[in-house]
Amino acid sequence: MDNWFSVSKIDDNTFAINEDKHWEETHCYLLCGVKNALLIDTGLGVANIKKVVDSLTLLPVLVVTTHIHWDHIGGHKYFENIAVHEAEKDWLSIKFPIPLQAVKHNLVCKPCDFPLDFSIDSYQLPKISPQQILHDGDCLDLGERKITVIHTPGHSPGHCCFYEPERKYLYSGDLIYSGCLDAFYPTTDPQLFWQSVKKIQHLDVERVLPAHHQLNIPVNIINSIEKAFSQLAGEGRLEQGNGIFDFADFQIHI
Repeated sequence: MDNWFSVSKIDDNTFAINEDKHWEETHCYLLCGVKNALLIDTGLGVANIKKVVDSLTLLPVLVVTTHIHWDHIGGHKYFENIAVHEAEKDWLSIKFPIPLQAVKHNLVCKPCDFPLDFSIDSYQLPKISPQQILHDGDCLDLGERKITVIHTPGHSPGHCCFYEPERKYLYSGDLIYSGCLDAFYPTTDPQLFWQSVKKIQHLDVERVLPAHHQLNIPVNIINSIEKAFSQLAGEGRLEQGNGIFDFADFQIHI
């Protein structure tokens, strides 16, 4: 297995594939059913995540995307069956909203022990036509395992969380994690971000599985983040350009 990645076993059929060496500390998730497997995001694209997936399952794999940002789609190029939300399909297939040079800067802006065969000069973002379009409320059936698509815009227009009612897992993407929650650049919307947090707040969740940083986070961080957005809204600060606000276990950048 490529030592760029580490694997954390969530349960017998669920794995987190981590890029711990990079400052983004991304987590992708492999969910194995009876008939199919689901890979939520593919990370930075610095190394071949498919080799890791192939070492964990022989099932056919559908890649679903929390959102079309560079740190979540880098490995899409290694897969044939890709699904994205309808609001961002053109970001993947036609034009990514951030210039490649800016992406490269973000990728290498902090010291990192990249794989020996990685070259920033040849780094590219995939341009792929998705095979499947996701919508709010879609059910993804893996065979004796079902995942619900929840459209949660705000961090991006087509951001999705994925909810597994049977296990009560919430794969929260960039909506919920312990770190800096970004709603400050042009394609974000702080008000929609807040509404999306409220949307998932009512789910029966026993484990939150985030896309970045600390893997094991408390479920009550959802309520804490909603309360923080509510506070900022009450103070008239929930508008872009107001800066970074510090809370106990996270920040909000608007």
